[in-house]
Amino acid sequence: MPLRVLTLNLWHDQGPWSARADRIRIWLDRLDPDVVGFQEALRAPGLDQVATLLEHRLPHRDYVCAGRFRRGASEFEFGNAIASRWPILARAESPLPDRGDAETRAVLHAAIDAPFGTLAFSCTHLHWKFHHGAVRCRQVAEVAKQVVAWRPQGGFPPVLVGDFNAEPDSDEIRFLTGGHAIDGRSVYFHDAWRVAGEGGTPVPREPDGTTWSNRNPYARTALEPARRIDYVFVGYPTSQGLGLIDACRVVCDDAEGGVWPSDHFGVYAELRTEPLPGEGRQPVFQP
Repeated sequence: MPLRVLTLNLWHDQGPWSARADRIRIWLDRLDPDVVGFQEALRAPGLDQVATLLEHRLPHRDYVCAGRFRRGASEFEFGNAIASRWPILARAESPLPDRGDAETRAVLHAAIDAPFGTLAFSCTHLHWKFHHGAVRCRQVAEVAKQVVAWRPQGGFPPVLVGDFNAEPDSDEIRFLTGGHAIDGRSVYFHDAWRVAGEGGTPVPREPDGTTWSNRNPYARTALEPARRIDYVFVGYPTSQGLGLIDACRVVCDDAEGGVWPSDHFGVYAELRTEPLPGEGRQPVFQP
């Protein structure tokens, strides 16, 4: 069986949240992911948005607060969450570089006790404004350094998911995929869509992998161009082929009764968890 991975920005509780949650649950039941990374998840006294959303699904969960805001007398945490089918053995969190203003971000790492070995899974969410590329570059450099350090030596390749608020040809994303150096350093992760993107079947709705789409009225009100900003990144596969990306598609990308799951579409990928037949390949660089 493949490892089934999903990333989705929840758009916290904006719009018709209760109806949107139902739409997300339909997609979760359809995809049956093993591990999910959520962004823009809320917590407050008496509120755990991810727990309420998931109910009995994916019972092993963790959370990092990236920032706080107030509504009236209530204070809310706004952050990233990881939900897993299998137990979480260890976890780590870290704030990311920022601009010294009110916008703050974080990364969450989990070591998951998967049937094929320990899975190092990370989830993040970067600054959102178009002109914030400089801080996003600092953020991806820090995230990549942590992801590489978090990976079990010689094990299953690390998986990094999230809302990166950057297009594939940006310096931020080219850094993660080996096409750009930051401070004299470079790394390489497979971009799951670039490797195996299908755009959905049988008829692609987003053939270019767009996850911020003006088909979606929740996104359209922002008056922004459509673009691909949500990703599943995977380290180089092992010499036996563990971690090869077999499939990737845009998901959570439809409406029912005028209700869409979120303002973002999600990204779903399937990764190989069994050795390739035959003698395998020569060892390769593993970030």
